[in-house]
Amino acid sequence: MSSIYLDHAATTPMVEEALIAMTAQLARLGNPSSLHTHGRATRKTLEDAREVIAKEVGCLPSEVIFTASGTEANNTALKGLYWQGRDKGKHVVVISSIEHHAILDPAHWLEVHEGAEVIQIPVTHDGVVDLEFLTHIVATRGNEIAVISVMHANNETGVIQPIRKVVDIAGEIPVHTDAAQSFKKVPLSFAELGVFAMSLSAHKTGGPLGIGALILRRAVEIPALLHGGGQEREIRSGTLNAPAIVAFAAAAQSKYYDSAKISALRDSFIAGITSALPEVIVNGLKADRLPGIVNVTFPGTQSDSLLLLMDAQNISCSTGSACSAGVHEASHVLLAMGHNEVSAQSSLRFSFGATSTSADVDFAVSVLPDVITRGRAANLS
Repeated sequence: MSSIYLDHAATTPMVEEALIAMTAQLARLGNPSSLHTHGRATRKTLEDAREVIAKEVGCLPSEVIFTASGTEANNTALKGLYWQGRDKGKHVVVISSIEHHAILDPAHWLEVHEGAEVIQIPVTHDGVVDLEFLTHIVATRGNEIAVISVMHANNETGVIQPIRKVVDIAGEIPVHTDAAQSFKKVPLSFAELGVFAMSLSAHKTGGPLGIGALILRRAVEIPALLHGGGQEREIRSGTLNAPAIVAFAAAAQSKYYDSAKISALRDSFIAGITSALPEVIVNGLKADRLPGIVNVTFPGTQSDSLLLLMDAQNISCSTGSACSAGVHEASHVLLAMGHNEVSAQSSLRFSFGATSTSADVDFAVSVLPDVITRGRAANLS
């Protein structure tokens, strides 16, 4: 039996256009910082790719800074904007309570090593940031806040956050958003959102691993994390990964992702499991969500056991963020949404993508009742 991949939120298959572009560029020689013919040819290819990314995300080409990952983009933005603010006497970092660890962990690092005060915005039971809380914090402590970071869509539940409203509340305070899960799946415009910075990751959208981008306002200059050759506005030094960058652009330009089709698969899956297992809880069901992510709590089970039981059925899914795989603790996202330690460790994330089919949905729904029965028995033993 062939395997079924329902973990597209962790990483996606590379699309054909990206594979072709990357393979072709791997065969070409030239450091884009070199002034000779080979270097200039590679530089032109990179700048063409930069223009593609800029067009697809609604920003200026000069606002695209290539990084080695979405994590690096997040670290660069959060730390850089904090350091910029600290120089003006601002020491508070505000993040949502449901951020990816690529924001949670650098925020904690700033707290421990740089003297930052970190304030987390709570979320509703549906997983949406509490705008009243943010309004109060900005009203009472706005002159102390160096940066606000709220992800565009959550990687565990798919819940989309009201970033434009966050920006409006923030006023002149710099706002960063991690949009790794959202890019090319829902409408996303850097200019229309009004944020100072936005993070992207190629492998979440049909591109290769090991390449991301920080979209940073043209007029904003932040301290660098990496020092060296001064590439990428002297904010991110290092020889640019031309093959990965052109593949990133090719994936971004492709039409591989059909939001309507994937939303239909998601809704069919939800209908199937709630019919077969009425006691389940679909987390964030009432909120605006990404097309492909479904996070389900199965009472009386343990997530890791369910994951292995699903894997035995040749179905790949997840207990949450792939970056936290193997960490036996409750999801901070589900805890923030009101779950307790037990129920937060009784949940699986199913994420659909461009290669998903209705047959995948049907098979997953067909095996889940037996998997849950066996999972509950194992949890009681």
